[in-house]
This record gives sequence, structure tokens and C-alpha cells, in this order.
Amino acid sequence: MNKGSILLVDDDRQVLESMSEWLRSQGYQLDTASSYATALAAVSKKTYDLLLLDIRLRDGDGFDILAHCREHQPGLCVILITGYGTADTAIEAIRAGAFDLLTKPLIDEELEMAIERALKQRVVIEENKNLKAQLDLRFGLENVVGHEHRMLKVFDVVDCVADTKATVLITGESGTGKSLIARAIHRRSSRRDKPFVEVACGALPENLLESELFGHVAGSFTGATGDKVGKFLQADTGTIFLDEIGTASPSMQVKLLRVLQELQFEPVGGNKTFHVDTRVILATNQDLSQLVAEGRFRQDLFYRINVINIELPSLRQRISDIPLLARHFLQEVCEESGKAIRDFTDEALAALQGYSWPGNVRELQNVIERAVLLGKSDSIRLDDLPRQIAAVGPVNAEPLGTRTLKEALEGPERRIILEVLESNGWNRFATAEVLGINRTTLYKKMKRLGLEEGRYTVKSE
Repeated sequence: MNKGSILLVDDDRQVLESMSEWLRSQGYQLDTASSYATALAAVSKKTYDLLLLDIRLRDGDGFDILAHCREHQPGLCVILITGYGTADTAIEAIRAGAFDLLTKPLIDEELEMAIERALKQRVVIEENKNLKAQLDLRFGLENVVGHEHRMLKVFDVVDCVADTKATVLITGESGTGKSLIARAIHRRSSRRDKPFVEVACGALPENLLESELFGHVAGSFTGATGDKVGKFLQADTGTIFLDEIGTASPSMQVKLLRVLQELQFEPVGGNKTFHVDTRVILATNQDLSQLVAEGRFRQDLFYRINVINIELPSLRQRISDIPLLARHFLQEVCEESGKAIRDFTDEALAALQGYSWPGNVRELQNVIERAVLLGKSDSIRLDDLPRQIAAVGPVNAEPLGTRTLKEALEGPERRIILEVLESNGWNRFATAEVLGINRTTLYKKMKRLGLEEGRYTVKSE
């Protein structure tokens, strides 16, 4: 059984041979090097799980090999070996990036324990790396679903500003995905490995919000029994996301303006000034310019945070994305619940696209989850949807009355297909792809609904 690959480096041939024999007997795949030059050549050609490295070599220094490995193979665990070990040498080895320092003569049990711990740490590091990659995928821009032209513009702006220090203000209705975009900006920046700290400003009263953001010292107010580190300090070198910023009180707005301008603050009740390198992203579902006009939001703070504004469209403004989003949520819920639901019926999709979605993407996600968990067939049908969605009709349409459901759905279906046709220049192949139906179905629907180029127009939002 191969327990791992090891490169053993030592210029003492007797030590090299005896250790090689013992390591191979323990089940390790082993290569050896008896000099500085051959060791560098070996690590340059092959990837190892562990490097056992003597510090003193006739033609070089083991610390130099360690530095080379740290630069070119940062995931490689290195255990240094020396016949002249001191406390200072051990400290130097750990600071240089070695996993451990062992002193000759080596004891089998000590060496075996050190190797096992080093290989276990390598597994943990690899697992953390994979987990971080999964988080990047989950919270990065790759997970923001949409190909409607407004969303494509959002993606372009995110790509342009992600790796800058510019303050970003994300606006849009509740449920449009502002937090997701904030995380995507962080994940696509050079700060991706640093903290991302989110604060819901509207969820806390002013005195608690100040403590939450800037921290406090013991005794600064009733209940402050100890020092607390604030979110701005927690997000140092990373990103802080301040959601619902429009709810901040006038005094809090003054404090935020100072932090944004000077990147420094004092904790509540304290006099020590902290300086931070924190990227700030803010979000609101309110019209801040209107709040400024009403005297409820500081004009200077508004100008300071409105450096880059990303405005997220409502779901009713991106009707062509609804099938894509619905299928994305369908797949997610099916994977989590173990249910096998293939798709939506045409009637169900038409109803989803005809609904106004006041709760936006968040509401759609909840509706799809409910439909999957309560559905009885292998497709989401009209009667699997909530009543207010299943019974939706065209805008300003007469009550359902004596009309059949099919007749009631024709209005929104016509409007949806026409909008996608016009957005794609009446390219039927592209339109069918966006709507998630085949071309034959699209042709039949166009004929039934009397859709001909130039016959209908869609009013802009």
C-alpha cells in the first residue's frame, strides 16, 4: 500500500540508505537525493507529498531548497533534519515554512509520527483548497444566473470594478440578489482569500449598530462586560458589505462618512484609533437621491458611496431569464431533496413568466422549492404553483369569468414571446433557446397567437 510519496535528501550515504530502507518498509513511495543540486532537480520534475530535508548539504543549504519549494510547490510539506538542533534553529525553520524540525539521530517512532502529522496536514490543506474553490463557485459571479441584457451589463461592471478599491453601491428591489453580487465582487477580487463580512444595518438599533460596526470597550455601556471587535476590524484587508444602508441614522451616517474617507475609527467608549484596509460595498432598496432631497440622507455621504452604482433589475424586467432561473432552482432543490423532477410544463412556465414577482428572485426560488417538495409528477405543472401565479392573466385583462385557463394565459404568453422575439431581432432560433422551448413549439405558438413581425409592439418598462 502506497502511504504517500517522499523525497529524502541527505548527503550522508549511510543515513540515506538506512532511512530509505525503513521508509520503504513502512509503505512509502520513496525517491532520494544526495546533494543540493539533485534535490532541486527532483522537486522541479516531480510533485511529492513530503520532503525530508537535511539542512546542511555539501553543495548548498537546505533552507534554500525550502524557500524554492515554498515558491514553486506551496502545498508540499517539508520536514527539516539537522544534527545540530537548537531552539533558534527550530524557530527559524518554522518561520521559514517548515512543518517540523527533527534532530539526528532519528528515532523511528518520532520520525513516523512527524511524517503522519505532516501528511494529515497536507490532506486538510487540500480539502480546504477544494472547499474554497466550491465557495468561489457558489458565491462567485458564476452562480449569478441570467443572460438578459440588463444582467449582462451588471456582469460587465462587476468584472471591471471587482479588483479595485472603489466603493460600490448596489441598488435594486428586495430579493433581486444584492448580497449575491456583493459576494461575487469579493470573490473576483484579489481579496478573495480575506474576510467577507456582511452587516444588515436595518436589523439593529443605532446603539447596537455602532458597536457592531466599530466594536466597544468594556464598561462603555450597560452590558458591555468585555471588549468587542467590530465588523470593520474583522474585515481588515477584506471586504465589508453594509446592506440596507438607507436605514442608517444621521449620526451613524457621519461616522460612516469618516470611515469611508479616512479608513479609521474608534470603538464605542474607547480612545484608540484603528486604521483598516477594508473594501466597502453597500446596498439599499431605497431611492437614496430621494432621501437626500428629503433631508433624510447626507448628501456628502451619498456622493461618497455612489462612486460605482450597480443597479439590479427587477425580475419582471428580465422575463426572458425566468425559465433559466426556474430550472436552476429546480436542479438545486432536486439535488438537495433527492426528488426527480425533469422540467416544467409549457403552461407552468407561461404562468411563471406572466406573474409580476413583487418578491423578485427570492420569491421565485421559494415558489420553485414549494412546487418541487409538494409536486406529485415528474414535471412542475400549473396546479403545482401557488394560486396567485397559476391564475395570472394579461396586464389589465378582464376577470377570468367564463374564459378557459388556456384563454386566460394567452395574453401574458403573447407578451412574453413578443418581448423575447424583439430583444433577439425576431431571430426564432435564439428566441426558442431563450424561452427554453424547441423551434417547432415556438412556430406553433406564434401562429396560434397571431404573432408576426411588425404587428405588435411591446411598451418599455
